[in-house]
Amino acid sequence: MKYESRFKELKERERKALLGGGERRIARQHESGKLTARERIDLLLDPNSFQELDKLVVSKRTDFGIEAEPSVGDGVVAGFGTIEGRTVYLFAQDFTVSGGSLSAANARKIVKIMDLAMKVGAPIVSLNDSGGARIQEGVRSLGGYADIFLRNTLASGVIPQISAIMGPCAGGAVYSPALTDFIFMVQDSSYMFVTGPDVIKAVTHEEVTKEELGGAMTHNKTSGVAHFAAPDDRACIAMIRELMGYIPSNNLEDAPSQPSDDPIDRETTGIQEILPDNPNQPYDCKKIIKEVADGHRFFEVQPHFGKSIVVGFARLGGQSVGVVANQPGHLAGALDIDSSTKGARFVRFCDAFNIPLVTFEDVPGFLPGTRQEFGGIIRHGAKLLYAYSEATVPKLTVIVRKAYGGAYCVMASKHLRTDINFAYPTAEIAVMGSEGAVNILFRRELGEAADPDARRKELIDEYQEKFASPFIAAEEGYVDEVIEPKDTRAKLIRALRMLANKREDMPPKKHGNMPL
Repeated sequence: MKYESRFKELKERERKALLGGGERRIARQHESGKLTARERIDLLLDPNSFQELDKLVVSKRTDFGIEAEPSVGDGVVAGFGTIEGRTVYLFAQDFTVSGGSLSAANARKIVKIMDLAMKVGAPIVSLNDSGGARIQEGVRSLGGYADIFLRNTLASGVIPQISAIMGPCAGGAVYSPALTDFIFMVQDSSYMFVTGPDVIKAVTHEEVTKEELGGAMTHNKTSGVAHFAAPDDRACIAMIRELMGYIPSNNLEDAPSQPSDDPIDRETTGIQEILPDNPNQPYDCKKIIKEVADGHRFFEVQPHFGKSIVVGFARLGGQSVGVVANQPGHLAGALDIDSSTKGARFVRFCDAFNIPLVTFEDVPGFLPGTRQEFGGIIRHGAKLLYAYSEATVPKLTVIVRKAYGGAYCVMASKHLRTDINFAYPTAEIAVMGSEGAVNILFRRELGEAADPDARRKELIDEYQEKFASPFIAAEEGYVDEVIEPKDTRAKLIRALRMLANKREDMPPKKHGNMPL
């Protein structure tokens, strides 16, 4: 009889834990277009793989009107499971319990999961849907956040950390996602901000809505805080699962590979059709990436921010690679503050997790203007330079068209320890464009010429042949091979396989001082 009563008690406690905040609050969650914490976990993980931990935890605090009967689980569901058979740890905040607010008790649940993920070497995914710190718990709640922040920092570069913002995320709660590698947001139902609209109105008298201040598109397009925007919870979770297929479980593993039926030596004849005859005419660099990638698939990261550079994941011969490409379709591909920061962060992630880097270069330089200079383009541009210089993973570069000035150096040039550098015969590698160089070098001669336009054309052609030709760079060894566009895929895959056992170390030091 004694054991029977204990079994009944277990079942009753588990029933309460599964109910979270109760049927009414679950219905309200659904009415707002959101899934519950447990529904999200079921979608994210492989079927029947979730193992919950600390299911029966309750908060002992009853101050300031907290419900007399504490919720079993206390507002967060935590545990581990698998995605495509690979172990991941995760926690999902339950908005139906005290608005998903962080208490000392559920912070301990989160910290336990993070510590286990580090011991095992497995990714951690957080599904955030919380009103922030539980005010009634005061400093205990703040201490819980700080415990989480510390672990985010220690785990950085050791295990992948992925955050999905699937509801409110305000105040101190935003800093844990900001410390992780990738942030997903759900349109129209999630937002992030340090101070909300009411506080802003009281302090600065600005009127702004939650969506304008910290909605999904604000952080995907304007601030660059987030990396992905999904239309709803289900799409968000599907995107997380896709991302996981490109990244290893920890920093000691190689980038994952998958069997591919796309021939290694498939000719990429479409590239020649993509590139315009006019070197100043824009094109979409994503078409070139897809032409080269296995199955023409490219998983873009941060598509709405820093649009003059494109970053994301693809596979070449089955192997996962990180792709960085200048985008001539936006700002002519010039590097600006946002694109430099975006590129640097992506390069550093790939380097931390042993994912080879493939760079498609077509860059006329850094974007000119007072806004860029006053905003610190020198410092931000140096971030990308630092990231490429620091990276020790296999690095491959294809100079597609323009490679001018300091931007040539920055975009994974041979001088930054890039392993293999290719160039197309139409590439232009020079201090600046031929026309600009001629206007500077032959200003007096052009002013005295009988037919300045004809003479200018002659000098441009001569400069291009003598200084901007890829064959000049090849003669110096700065380009390893001048290749035809149709051979791009085969050349890249062979180079990747040749570099499979690459080992390169940085000088001994605690850490560098990146130009933040």
